[in-house]
Amino acid sequence: MTETKESTTKQHQSIKIIHTESSCGWGGQEIRILTEAKGMIERGHEVSILCPSHAPIFAEAKERGIPVYPIPIAKKTIKGLLATINYLKKTPVDVINTHSSTDSWMISLARIFCHRKFSIVRTRHVSAPINNHFTTKWLYTKAAAHIVTTGIKLKETLVNDNGYPAHMITSIPTGIDTNIFKPGNKAEARKELNLPQDKIIIGILATLRSWKGHKYLVDAIAQLNREDLHLLIVGDGPQKENLEKQISEIGIKEKTTMPGNQKNPYRWLQAMDIFTLPSYANEGVPQGLMQAMLTKLPVISTPVGSITEIIEHEKNGLIITPEDSNALAKAISSMLDSSDITTDLAEEGYEFGIKNFSKELMILKMEKIFIESHDKIASSH
Repeated sequence: MTETKESTTKQHQSIKIIHTESSCGWGGQEIRILTEAKGMIERGHEVSILCPSHAPIFAEAKERGIPVYPIPIAKKTIKGLLATINYLKKTPVDVINTHSSTDSWMISLARIFCHRKFSIVRTRHVSAPINNHFTTKWLYTKAAAHIVTTGIKLKETLVNDNGYPAHMITSIPTGIDTNIFKPGNKAEARKELNLPQDKIIIGILATLRSWKGHKYLVDAIAQLNREDLHLLIVGDGPQKENLEKQISEIGIKEKTTMPGNQKNPYRWLQAMDIFTLPSYANEGVPQGLMQAMLTKLPVISTPVGSITEIIEHEKNGLIITPEDSNALAKAISSMLDSSDITTDLAEEGYEFGIKNFSKELMILKMEKIFIESHDKIASSH
């Protein structure tokens, strides 16, 4: 690792990178920002994060030793724009990596008013459609030097549906720390987490948002009506109360565990037998799915966003119809009834993950984008 870092810094001067995030949620997007920031610091670059002070990523960045500064960019306001302009006027920066709509607008407009030259790289994490208004096109293709998507299908959508130039878009899947997310002792994990040893644990690790499809998993478990099953829902979010109500009304509260957000998600994955992610919208390549594959879990998901770029049906996982609890119940049942096939799916998923999901690969690819974007601005002077 030292040789790689030294060779990079010899070829290129260390650059100053700022990540911005206006979202006040918590999920894979925020985790990727933190992972990238830490990785770039380790590569010898100067990195910091701008976000609202009350956003979860603010506290997490502090805890991880990443420089982070509070700025009121949760909404598009004059106050937030002025604060952004003032910050950028006094802060040297080479590249700003924006991650959500609001911070992308704030940074792009602030650059005009503060008369500073820096590159903007826009990372697109989700597959939600983008409108074709001329101002949005300006934001993506004129204000930004480059666009990064977390999956190939997301790139294809921007090219085919929005008409954005393919040469300025690069797909870079999120990298996972394979030293943390790896197979573990199931019995020890369950004992540590106070989970049942004598049950088959069907799990999901995802923010509790509607489009993650938790409610279809709850329905599927109820439909299976097996005493040997236990449902594990790891994560927090706006659908928490609705899910708790559904679980109670459907009568599976006693066979369900909902621990909320966890600092050690890898341990909860190691306690599972089957991982599910029945999303029906807005996905890139979900981190939870990649983490589960690296933990050597058999996985069930849907053909949403870029999920089928990592899951090949009946080779390294199962793909089912979105918003279909019957299909999900059937897929879970088939895994429970075919232990040899299920083991093979998990093994194939693990091998695919090791080859394609590493954190190091993501960092190197992102570094290349940042340096090239910076050099393009520098050479224009």
